[in-house]
Amino acid sequence: MSVVGFDVGFLNCYVAVARAGGIETVANEYSDRCTPACVSFGPRNRSIGAAAKSQVVTNCKNTVQGFKRFHGRAFSDPYIQSLKSSLVYDLAQMPSGTTGIKVMYMEEEKVFSIEQVTAMLLTKMKETAEHALKKPVADCVVSVPCYYTDAERRSVVDAAQIAGLNCLRLMNETTAVALAYGIYKQDLPAPEEKPRIVVFVDIGHSGYQTSVCAFNKGKLKILATACDPELGGKDFDEMLVRHFCEEFGKKYKLDVKTKPRALVRLYQECEKLKKLMSANSSDLPLNIECFMNDIDVSGKLNRGQFEEMCADVLARVEAPLHNLMEQAKLKKEDIYAVEIVGGASRIPSVKERISKFFGKELSTTLNADEAVARGCALQCAILSPAFKVREFSITDAVAYPISLKWNSAAEEGLSDCEVFPKNHAAPFSKVLTFYRREPFSLEAYYNTPRELPYPDPTIGQFVIQKVVPQASGESSKVKVKVRVNIHGIFSVSSASLVEVQKTEEGEEPMDTEQQATPEKEEEKEETSPEESKTEKKSDQPPQAKKPKVKTKVLELPIENSPQWELAIDMLNLFVENEGKMIMQDKLEKERNDAKNYVEEYVYDMRDKLHGRLEKFVSEADRDILSFQLEDTENWLYEDGEDQPKQQYIDKLAELKKLGQPIQERYMESEERPRAFDDMGKQIQMYMKIVEAYKTKEEQYDHLDQEDINKVDKMVNDAMIWMNSKMNQQSKLSLTVEPAVRVREIQDKTKELYSTCNPIVTKPKPKVELPKDDKAGEQNGPVNGQEKAPAEGTEKGTADSTGNPPSTESTNPRPDMDLD
Repeated sequence: MSVVGFDVGFLNCYVAVARAGGIETVANEYSDRCTPACVSFGPRNRSIGAAAKSQVVTNCKNTVQGFKRFHGRAFSDPYIQSLKSSLVYDLAQMPSGTTGIKVMYMEEEKVFSIEQVTAMLLTKMKETAEHALKKPVADCVVSVPCYYTDAERRSVVDAAQIAGLNCLRLMNETTAVALAYGIYKQDLPAPEEKPRIVVFVDIGHSGYQTSVCAFNKGKLKILATACDPELGGKDFDEMLVRHFCEEFGKKYKLDVKTKPRALVRLYQECEKLKKLMSANSSDLPLNIECFMNDIDVSGKLNRGQFEEMCADVLARVEAPLHNLMEQAKLKKEDIYAVEIVGGASRIPSVKERISKFFGKELSTTLNADEAVARGCALQCAILSPAFKVREFSITDAVAYPISLKWNSAAEEGLSDCEVFPKNHAAPFSKVLTFYRREPFSLEAYYNTPRELPYPDPTIGQFVIQKVVPQASGESSKVKVKVRVNIHGIFSVSSASLVEVQKTEEGEEPMDTEQQATPEKEEEKEETSPEESKTEKKSDQPPQAKKPKVKTKVLELPIENSPQWELAIDMLNLFVENEGKMIMQDKLEKERNDAKNYVEEYVYDMRDKLHGRLEKFVSEADRDILSFQLEDTENWLYEDGEDQPKQQYIDKLAELKKLGQPIQERYMESEERPRAFDDMGKQIQMYMKIVEAYKTKEEQYDHLDQEDINKVDKMVNDAMIWMNSKMNQQSKLSLTVEPAVRVREIQDKTKELYSTCNPIVTKPKPKVELPKDDKAGEQNGPVNGQEKAPAEGTEKGTADSTGNPPSTESTNPRPDMDLD
């Protein structure tokens, strides 16, 4: 099973995986751990990540970035309408009323939902993780800003599903940072001791998030969160772009905002300048060649001027920190440390203001860019059965207070109740009790719309169906369980009707006091229906027979209608479309690869024809092949620019038909001397063995004459064959087919070895001693002299491998052959 954490940022994304060695942030195909959150649409395929980023200028209308802020928002949302004018690409309304992105894809105008575009990015990140882990990826944890509302969170979960991912948890970015910070700390206070309070500040490209967290050994609890969703690195970029637009207008009479491509280039250069100013306080140049109307532009700025220019933006840094401390009811001296992460946290003036607010040095123990992804991977490892991780409990907080309202029969109007106050622990469930005779609906909403970075406070409608009165006609008790789940999404998770069955004679009815109330609403922590059957005992004096009431719990269906929820059939269609687009991207990659192979072969072969292959091709063949290569090169950049994959395969085969024989002649020429050398060594070795046998060397005197004759003949034949082929080859030109192939020489060598080797390595038979001699044999010398060997035996016998004896043989009877 895979354990993966995805940090999907506004500008960049990071992928972290859990391995045996720990958590690791993995690199993409460009060996970069940072993948741009960018998707580009072309006439044949999509480009995602770094490949899409390179098309921001050349294909600006169809290259989408910064789409993270559109999740769960209606097209009519004032925030969306205010952004439209500043975007290079076009937005459009989806049939459901949500925001879509209009681009040209496959030479057709298409509108993709935000879920689809995010799914494309997640698909790319999934591929990166699979390449690193060398196995399929399904389970993951995805980060979201802590200020995301219910609709935005559901949108991200849908995007993960479209990408074929099983999102185990949507994790708030500051909570992920807190986990990455705390899980490795060995000195946290014990559970019963006062917790360690740490503030986390995350300033990214487009959002500013803060949270205060209480750490004890083995657990963390988010006490409060505060945010400014509109403050981030992009605001500093905007100030720089505005400054240089004005400067270039005066200096070069250029209206930059009229040319989207020029504006995109200016944003890129301003972002680079901002990073340089974080490290340098001196004057820094900004130069762009052929910026607009073939005019080169230049400017300069230093950190002091930049900070002065951004004074209004910097003034917004402290407000969320004040809000955070008020919510948590903490003093500055209660804070143990302030940990900062996020790309914009590197801006010196931002760090200075945060440090001044808390009156202490900021902590930068975490990787500012990768901490969120690492925290997500750790959470995934905790949730996954595949990894054993140190026990660590994570309690998050509800970002905005959630209330329920319903039609009240008793009060003849609307009743409401706050079920989850701000910063309430999450995930969490509560059971509410209603008394009803008929189906009823509940509406969930955020009760502080002013705090909400979202125009519509509605979360959704939930209809409790099949509610019927009791047999007596009285209202039925309905228990409704409401929950903020692990993703931070609110839902009515279950509803049950408690049916009171007939009471036995002499027994009292159940809970008469509560039943008399037409509608009663009660909150309690999560309990099972069995625990809820008896709410309160009657105050009646005890009877002779203890009162008993038979009850039956019936599960009730719930009709959920969350705000801006993606319909199931639409979700399935998006999943199907994503699969088709992945296949199209794969086919296009294969087509491009086939084209690149042809181009590579043309350049490679042309270079070699006048290099190492020059001696192996005749002038006529070289002219023919050179003409063919040139013709193919022209075809590639004209008619062959956009051809099917098979066309390129056929073109490569045509070229190889001419070029392959030349390549083979070169390879044969390189390898032939070595092959002949190996064969010659084999021949020499066997010739020496034959000669040794003929001179009656003891090592080979056990071999048969017939076998040796066979070896002798094989060796002579091989030598004649080799000399013949070498002579033939020496007379041939290098530009013609060789007289003998390397494969033939190797086969001949193998044949020689397989025939001769078993004969010459035949082991020497052991000679058994006669039984009489064995019995009378004594160890050690006799009368001070060494005992002579038994008659007909050798003093040293061959060992089990057939090797010759270690001492010379002594034969007292020369007329007797030892074999």
